[in-house]
Amino acid sequence: MQRKSDVYLKKALIMLIFVLVLDVTACSYTPSQDSSASVNAANKMQMGSSANQSIEEMINSCSGTYESAAKEQKFDDLAVVQTVVNHLGECGYPAVDSRNLVDMTEADKVLDFCQKVDAREEAEITIFVIDYLGGMIQNNLYTEEGSVTVDMSYYEYTSGGMEKTNEGSYQTTSWNYTDEGYLMYSGIWFSKDMYVLSLGGVEEYTALRVQHLDETCRELCLKYLRPIGFERNNLFITDWNEGDFGQLDFYDLFDRLYPKVYGEQNPYKLDDNLSVGAVYQIPKEEFEKVIMSCFDIDSTTLQSKTVYHPADATYEYRPRGFREIECPEYPYSEVVEYTENSDGTITLLANVVFPRTGNSKVFSHEVVIRLLEDGGVKYVSNRIVPAEDNTKETWYTPRLTQEEWNIIYGNK
Repeated sequence: MQRKSDVYLKKALIMLIFVLVLDVTACSYTPSQDSSASVNAANKMQMGSSANQSIEEMINSCSGTYESAAKEQKFDDLAVVQTVVNHLGECGYPAVDSRNLVDMTEADKVLDFCQKVDAREEAEITIFVIDYLGGMIQNNLYTEEGSVTVDMSYYEYTSGGMEKTNEGSYQTTSWNYTDEGYLMYSGIWFSKDMYVLSLGGVEEYTALRVQHLDETCRELCLKYLRPIGFERNNLFITDWNEGDFGQLDFYDLFDRLYPKVYGEQNPYKLDDNLSVGAVYQIPKEEFEKVIMSCFDIDSTTLQSKTVYHPADATYEYRPRGFREIECPEYPYSEVVEYTENSDGTITLLANVVFPRTGNSKVFSHEVVIRLLEDGGVKYVSNRIVPAEDNTKETWYTPRLTQEEWNIIYGNK
């Protein structure tokens, strides 16, 4: 058990590092005085003042959209992000959102740049990435002899317009245009603000979908896969179906689905004293309402997959504790094909994209869903598509077993 505890502590330390660097994965090292990447970046940033002014004016022309979004508190509204992306595209620039939910504008220019990288020719391009917090990243990319340097500038909306709040440069250490139509690259990013926090550089991972995606595929994914995702649950990483729910963890699904059913976060929290293992007895009706909202499962089957107390008709529930945390970086599913079946269900074929590892297809999985007349959905099955290059789901941490929980919290 000591070895497993060490693993949990390492994960906790990683979690603290993520927080300190503002939710960006940090890998610190001190740059040398003659860092070629820094010198090249500095040289490339000597652009004509008129060109810089033109880009600044274009960026500020987005202020009106952001001003309206700020009044309505809708920075995270997909329609707002789509408007900004389209505007930058109309100005002739490649632009995409940070969640890859909309098609990239001027994608051909990015493909041309990637081809020149492969051909070891000189080229440059500016790509904008719009976030859901009222800001955008201007990425100026330069390539020479097959190496790529990235100058990043972050702009944030304020009451006075778009303000540059951070900037930095790095040379990419990995660069790949994938078979799935993604541009994925990474490198150690240096900026004054990040250096103060991490005493070095920050590992930056970028994943941009360049190839356009079918709009229906996007909608199906946004409605039925993204809301659950991969955070603290194994719905999409294990094989199961309505006849055999396999290793599905219904406690994790209770956590994920509770807000959808009751309109608020799961109230069954950890004890204020983290050394105490909190245990709740949730009424049968409350627990089953959450799970059965998205699964056709009867009470008997659900009880066999959980700890149920028939004497008082309650489900025993233990919230995830300190030793069950996960590193806050997760992949996401992206539906690439769908099939409407004769029984009224829909089969979604999705690739799992993990920017942290530079992989646009960790594995593929097929999810079968059944749409309900009231607008709801039932999840019918999930199947991992076998492939030699499938990668293990390193981000997932299972809940403690009863035995492990008893050892840690001293309960017998």
